[in-house]
Amino acid sequence: MDVTKILQSLEQRNPGETEYLQAVHEVLVSIAGVYNQNPHFKSANIIERIIEPDRVLTFKVPWVDDEGNVHVNRGFRIQFNNAIGPYKGGLRFHPSVNLSILKFLGFEQIFKNALTTLPMGGAKGGSDFQPKGKSNNEIMRFCQSFMLELWRIIGPETDVPAGDIGVGGREIGFLFGAYKKLTNEHVGVLTGKGINWGGSLIRPEATGFGAVYFAQEMLQTKKLSLAGKTVAVSGFGNVAWGAVTKLNELGAKVVTLSGPDGYIFDEKGISGDKIAYMLELRASNNDIIAPFADEFDSAVFVSGKRPWEIKCDLAMPCATQNELDKNDALQLINNGCICICEGANMPCTPEAIELFQGNKLLYAPGKAANAGGVATSGLEMTQNSMKLGWPRDEVDQRLHLIMQAIHETCRKYGTQPDGYVDYVKGANIAGFLKVANAMIDQGVI
Repeated sequence: MDVTKILQSLEQRNPGETEYLQAVHEVLVSIAGVYNQNPHFKSANIIERIIEPDRVLTFKVPWVDDEGNVHVNRGFRIQFNNAIGPYKGGLRFHPSVNLSILKFLGFEQIFKNALTTLPMGGAKGGSDFQPKGKSNNEIMRFCQSFMLELWRIIGPETDVPAGDIGVGGREIGFLFGAYKKLTNEHVGVLTGKGINWGGSLIRPEATGFGAVYFAQEMLQTKKLSLAGKTVAVSGFGNVAWGAVTKLNELGAKVVTLSGPDGYIFDEKGISGDKIAYMLELRASNNDIIAPFADEFDSAVFVSGKRPWEIKCDLAMPCATQNELDKNDALQLINNGCICICEGANMPCTPEAIELFQGNKLLYAPGKAANAGGVATSGLEMTQNSMKLGWPRDEVDQRLHLIMQAIHETCRKYGTQPDGYVDYVKGANIAGFLKVANAMIDQGVI
């Protein structure tokens, strides 16, 4: 496989799509050896087929605000690959949404979903709509307009969207209501639904919970535990909230949270009422973290910076892509950090990852470590199919077992001759082999 040639061709066809090209590059470098050892992959042209989405739907979303003004946003759904199951991936509503970001997320989702062991393909979608600052009625009208296009290509055995940034229980409710009206069906077509109408317990916390379980498994390979460890976390949304909750439960001490305005440092630890306040702050439609320091005397707000300058044992980037760069990585290494576990999608730049791995730190990529969210979405799909709901402890236990299995799979394919585990390589190879072999079995379609 000539990775450079493939990427050059891909860039010519997709100019300026930097996030997507970055994600493809990482996977191709990881799987090159396995690909070259299996000539049947080359004869079936698997690489060229797997890096191209099955279909890309782009559509306008007109909606009316509370003053009667008409607005138009852009909507997307990227159905990337359904070799092992129905398309599955979240919807993101945020001004930063564009084709490159959604293609990167959809491509990552193929391998992440394959790692969960559940039958789910890869997809992603969303809009450049900003829910923050909008009334409930405005969000409802937007969601209804969005679903007027999306409903044509989704279904419980076809494509099952979920929530993501800007799409929580409220938005999923409005989207599902519109889908139900359009199709006259009450089926498990969306995940992240309300508990009282088909949702799964612990779904909002699941991505954070799963990332912590993965970090726990990594530390155990060094005969270490989370108990007593100091943890730096970025973000303060669902992923960070779930991570902070589970870290406290397992005896770790979380000392940071962050937003686009900066980060807060709390030497006494973020626990108890402080975790509850994360939810309150997020629900206020205020995308900044500074008010946290006004609420708690032990917290200090640091404007315009990221939390990676704080001394910690474990770093968990849970905010957004490329939020942790080379300089941040150097600070973590120099401060004695031993483990980096991604809660967000692709939050570490390639240069940062190279430093972590070069210094033999424990490092887990998001496609493995943050798979708990989509895994629990898959469990919600199972519950919907069975027309029942599992208790909280059962869902949490199943999630824990899935994350342990993902970790073992990554170790199987990522352990190097010197004993170091390259979790990036392990995750990419494991996910690729499962999807590629399914594509071989199903022919060229």
